[in-house]
Amino acid sequence: MEASAGLVAGSHNRNELVVIHGHEEPKTLKNLNGQVCEICGDEVGLTVDGELFVACNECGFPVCRPCYEYERREGNQLCPQCKTRYKRLKGSPRVEGDDDEEDIDDIEHEFNMDEQKKNTDIAEAMLHGKMSYGRGPEDEESVQYPAVVAGGRSRPVSGEFPIPNHAYSGDQMMGSSLHRRVHPYPASDEAGGARWDERKQEMGWKERMEDWKMQQGNLGPEYDDSADPDMAILDEARQPLSRKVPIASSKINPYRMTIVTRLVVLAFFLRYRILNPVHDALGLWLTSIICEIWFAFSWILDQFPKWFPIDRETYLDRLSLRYEREGEPNMLAPVDIFVSTVDPMKEPPLVTANTVLSILAMDYPVDKISCYISDDGASMCTFEALSETAEFARKWVPFCKKFSIEPRAPEMYFSEKVDYLKDKVQPTFVQERRAMKREYEEFKVRINALVAKATKVPPGGWIMQDGTPWPGNNTKDHPGMIQVFLGQNGGHDVEGHELPRLVYVSREKRPSFQHHKKAGAMNALIRVSGVLTNAPFMLNLDCDHYLNNSKAVREAMCFLMDPQVGKKVCYVQFPQRFDGIDKHDRYANRNTVFFDINMKGLDGIQGPVYVGTGCVFRRQALYGYEPPKGPKRPRMVSCDCCPCFGRRKKVPKYPKNDLEGRGKQSRNLHLCETGFDEDKEILMSQMNFEKKFGQSQIFVTSTLMIEGGVPPSSSPAALLKEAIHVISCGYEDKTEWGSELGWIYGSITEDILTGFKMHCRGWRSIYCMPKRAAFKGSAPINLSDRLNQVLRWALGSVEIFFSRHSPLWYGYKEGNLKWLERFAYVNTTVYPFTSLPLLAYCTLPAICLLTGKFIMPEISTFASLFFIALFLSIFVTGILELRWSGVSIEEWWRNEQFWVIGGVSAHLFAVIQGLLKVLAGIDTNFTVTSKATDDEDFGELYAFKWTTLLIPPTTILIINLVGVVAGISDAINNGYQSWGPLFGKLFFSFWVIVHLYPFLKGLMGRQNRTPTIVIIWSVLLASIFSLLWVRIDPFILKTKGPDTKRCGINC
Repeated sequence: MEASAGLVAGSHNRNELVVIHGHEEPKTLKNLNGQVCEICGDEVGLTVDGELFVACNECGFPVCRPCYEYERREGNQLCPQCKTRYKRLKGSPRVEGDDDEEDIDDIEHEFNMDEQKKNTDIAEAMLHGKMSYGRGPEDEESVQYPAVVAGGRSRPVSGEFPIPNHAYSGDQMMGSSLHRRVHPYPASDEAGGARWDERKQEMGWKERMEDWKMQQGNLGPEYDDSADPDMAILDEARQPLSRKVPIASSKINPYRMTIVTRLVVLAFFLRYRILNPVHDALGLWLTSIICEIWFAFSWILDQFPKWFPIDRETYLDRLSLRYEREGEPNMLAPVDIFVSTVDPMKEPPLVTANTVLSILAMDYPVDKISCYISDDGASMCTFEALSETAEFARKWVPFCKKFSIEPRAPEMYFSEKVDYLKDKVQPTFVQERRAMKREYEEFKVRINALVAKATKVPPGGWIMQDGTPWPGNNTKDHPGMIQVFLGQNGGHDVEGHELPRLVYVSREKRPSFQHHKKAGAMNALIRVSGVLTNAPFMLNLDCDHYLNNSKAVREAMCFLMDPQVGKKVCYVQFPQRFDGIDKHDRYANRNTVFFDINMKGLDGIQGPVYVGTGCVFRRQALYGYEPPKGPKRPRMVSCDCCPCFGRRKKVPKYPKNDLEGRGKQSRNLHLCETGFDEDKEILMSQMNFEKKFGQSQIFVTSTLMIEGGVPPSSSPAALLKEAIHVISCGYEDKTEWGSELGWIYGSITEDILTGFKMHCRGWRSIYCMPKRAAFKGSAPINLSDRLNQVLRWALGSVEIFFSRHSPLWYGYKEGNLKWLERFAYVNTTVYPFTSLPLLAYCTLPAICLLTGKFIMPEISTFASLFFIALFLSIFVTGILELRWSGVSIEEWWRNEQFWVIGGVSAHLFAVIQGLLKVLAGIDTNFTVTSKATDDEDFGELYAFKWTTLLIPPTTILIINLVGVVAGISDAINNGYQSWGPLFGKLFFSFWVIVHLYPFLKGLMGRQNRTPTIVIIWSVLLASIFSLLWVRIDPFILKTKGPDTKRCGINC
């Protein structure tokens, strides 16, 4: 990819494509020596001897090696300038016509020409003639489809060389062999056992054993301890890259015993409640019974997925020893990183810029990082801010790597109140830090100027620097746009070192198409990255989640690249951590109970759920492939001549070719007999690929490359043109995108659906909690914004509950989802419905106080034991849960409080809106949570923003306060005998008030910094003392004895 290629904008459906140059200021780039290929525009490159590659010795026409080999293999084998036939150069494979040339560098195990011609791989054939949008008759006539293996029931093509893969089998085995054939460079023996069957007949037993050991660990041959001093290092590299750390039995066993005890006590409690109705208040009693049964069901769904909690450890040193050996090419897997943003007013460009800068400066090989920014609002402000960010990255990235600073987001680094000189020994650090801080402050001013300019849109729309109208002036009707800011050419820092790729993407939008919000934007990024870089792993982040730990991706690779653990891992999820939250976390923004308790429990079953950000995916898992199957136990087979135990050998459905050393003539005869069937299978398979992935041949080819990479014969211009194609509006029509592939549509919480589909296919996920938090983001600390965020999550869960992907009925056929994992997914979809019984249960205490009735009969001493045991079990379960998880009791209590606050407000509205959407088709708009922060510390915490979500909890709070006053007043009037039943009613009423206390603080705002508790108790005590004053009435003199005026003298 060329960083100076300009902004590419176009629409595949309208057959439009424009390249806008000069829209940004020229940047000082590193001088590049060498010629440029006249066909694809890449560098010509060097030969294996270090000399400039010359394809034609007659005229010296500049052509790179991939184009040279493609022309010899697929073209007319002539030089484009002098029309002289290309001769075979050193290191190039043979083609037809080379037999009469001098054999100077035959490779010992090179395939013979007949087999190589017959086994032209799928990827090359799909690319042949499809590098542009042209669909002319010459293209259709010249294209030849190879044999395609479609599904597990197809058979290998005659003569195809099988290449087993350690992580995939079945239908994905094809992808591995294809990937090896797309790249013309020979694969090393250590990368796999591709030629094992051929070589094992030529080697002795000892040589075969050594070769097998080499394949198992991917570490090369075994060395003699005495001869190799580095043997200890090699032994360390062979060790697992991670391990499970089980919770200590002294902590987990009492916890499990308490859960069982609580379950038994709960059963006795419900039995007592059902068998002892309150006859004078049947309505209240029945309502309370229904609520308590639902609470018990909800508790079971939430509690039992936490039965097997685990911790994990990673070993980054072993990862480096295995994949980053000194003197050898770096073998760490490439990673494509996705950052999504929509509205620059709600998601400030400075926040997005800090996220991008932390990505570009991460501790990972720069040539293996590609950062894609999805601007779903097509904002010119975001585009220009990203251009400024790319320029500032040339200075920021070398500074970070030179001094190993953390975190690598400049805003957070310079605002940290820590000793920044700790562990710094370079004498120039202070001077360079001051200079860099000044550079960043100037960068902030430029970004702020862009934001200020974007607040007022010009009448004629935005104009770029070269005078061209901005293609995204109409945010709902604009072409797709792609700009490579940092790439192979032009992506260098001030010290001349290469920078990671940075690509701006804005997908095409038209009014008549459904765009599926964030899920559609993420799927567009999957396809663009698959065309341009095609890394085997992908990290997705929200625009406000920066890398707090520069080694976060390495932490994930300890699981994904582990030969043992990583085979069936679809993604590695990191916990979400947040900045800018008040000390007491009034509204449970940190959500520590979920991330440190629930997710650890799921990690011990089948893995954590996907939470929308901070997650490293395996690309093949998002493509809808199933995980590799483990080796099956061998079954007893018998011969065909005698009836003995075991199964009879199955006659192969298709004849095996060339296994007995048949001659060339018999192979050709078999090909002639089966040629028609193979051609039919080829056409059907290509149709299946297009129906699944879409009609981009280049992208379909990339899906077959398990280990990533793009075909070397692809030119950057053709790739950018195809990238515009895959982000067009109608690309997903009649495909499986959104239903089986990528991010799944059907809910505004697409993250839950996407992870659920992967787990149903049999994949497992990993929960990674490094000591230093991997990512940090911002959270809405204002009450109204927090409730709106919870409303969006709950509404998405309700949508999933009523969809075909509901965990209640989806995924049973495959049988890959474990039962406790299903419990967790069911809980994520039904928890909003708890708002209905919770609302009723919070209202019951006030009704009991106002009516004088109660939901429970008078209990005996024995029955009171059930209540005492239930409350004790709840308390002990919470304490033991905090003990093994490390969560503080304050965080646990805040979570309990906000469970009630969110339950009677946001969850209730989510259920109502979900029912309206399902029954009446009334849809709701998605509101982006504001990431803007207040200049004052926690100033946003005290801001009051009215919303209808505040009505239900406010009503509950008022009626309970009124009920308390009325209950005490009634007890005073009726005498001491009424105080006993009153205490039970007051207990439940105070339970509601205490849980809603943070809500009341947010409702009252700052109130001149007067403590809210003072106001509450002042109002409550004033009301009680007023009633007592009226009851006692001390200023009226009362006489003892009867009133003779009322009852007479003979009373």
